[in-house]
Amino acid sequence: PTFAWKGPREEIVYLPCIYRNTGIEKPDYLATVDVNPKSPHYCQVIHRLPMPNLKDELHHSGWNACSSCFGDATKRRNRLILPSLISSRIYVVDVGTDMRAPRIHKIVEPVELFWKGNVANPHTSHCLGTGDILISCLGDPSGNGKGSFVLLDGETFEVKGNWENGAKVPSLGYDFWYQPRHNVLMSTEWGVPKVFANGFNPADVERGHYGRHINVWDWSTHAYVQTIDLGNGSIPLEIRFLHNPDAAEGFVGCALSGTVHRFYKTEKGDWAAEKVIEVPSKKVQGWLLPDMPGLITDILISLDDRFLFFSNWLHGDIRQYDISDTRRPRLVGQVFLGGSISKGGPVTVVEDKELQGQPDPFVIKGKKVAGGPQMIQLSLDGKRLYVTTSLYSGWDKQFYPDLVKEGSVMLQIDVDTERGGLKVNKNFLVDFGKEPDGPVLAHEIRYPGGDCTSDIWM
Repeated sequence: PTFAWKGPREEIVYLPCIYRNTGIEKPDYLATVDVNPKSPHYCQVIHRLPMPNLKDELHHSGWNACSSCFGDATKRRNRLILPSLISSRIYVVDVGTDMRAPRIHKIVEPVELFWKGNVANPHTSHCLGTGDILISCLGDPSGNGKGSFVLLDGETFEVKGNWENGAKVPSLGYDFWYQPRHNVLMSTEWGVPKVFANGFNPADVERGHYGRHINVWDWSTHAYVQTIDLGNGSIPLEIRFLHNPDAAEGFVGCALSGTVHRFYKTEKGDWAAEKVIEVPSKKVQGWLLPDMPGLITDILISLDDRFLFFSNWLHGDIRQYDISDTRRPRLVGQVFLGGSISKGGPVTVVEDKELQGQPDPFVIKGKKVAGGPQMIQLSLDGKRLYVTTSLYSGWDKQFYPDLVKEGSVMLQIDVDTERGGLKVNKNFLVDFGKEPDGPVLAHEIRYPGGDCTSDIWM
């Protein structure tokens, strides 16, 4: 990771752009955005690769090869893996032939996942040192929850079958990270696909339709060996080991409980977790519930393992913590970028344990930003944090209807890497409300050369 930290500055980024739930009958597409300040096309979408189907709900992406393949001269990071959360298709995109104008290389149809793995709703993909690609799934072909995995062949991209061994699998799935030096893979849990597909009902949390566990797998045998309970209604989403491959610890962000837990290997050799950060809910009027959680939806760690960042999609802020002492993270940066509690909006905050008053609406280049900060990606040197505002089209439509009407944005935050601190770059705005086919919802951010959340060092 220290070599990557000194890598070249990002010049373009890739983002999946989603039309499902917007009322616009167009396919999702992969956007290429110019982020080089010296370019005449700075902050512009320079290429769009439309998918051949409607309503896929592109979401997260990964690579055919990454740092886990280091030393294998036959491997190139030339294919972007694009699973579709709702349709269960997996698009393999060629970014090697022309980095600025990707093209579709192969389509893995849903029936392949259904028949060969009894899985659906693919989410996170990571490449493996073997050259294969591992993808976590959220459900079975009927829309029930199922925390299973599929393997794709790294050359042909054929579905090889399930990764896990044994009949025992978690009831829910979402994100994952692996660390071979500690013989472990950790996975998390969102919810039952047919339950969250069209929106969020708080009663479904009490019914057990949303996750609360970190699931621990034996890396060598692929067996599900341990469950760590983070509490009812926690909904653990993104999970990140420290980048140092010797480190037997990391962090997971829990959406609904507004907490970050540190997970770690115990002296006995099993795994445990402890809560190290808590964002208090705000008592509000004029909203879905009387208590509004921050809704921690994305989390990442800088390549030097010094800072942790996360987004509070509902409250509207991004936070930076110094994690030099991993058991006692220290808040060193915070910036508000919209959210549900801005002044002049429908929500009144009646009790707040953190703020003296409601933040001002976020305006950049004359545009009042709808929605809140969601997906984040950090530059390799840790100095630039990129942010998009769409979570998932079904929830965007429910919580931020203006976001669906106006489209999402991509922003950039300048990061103080010495003392900590966040500051909005007022010259950077990519407005996806101005796309040729109408406003669109842009989601996860990837750099062609790898980034803080796609690469695993071994």
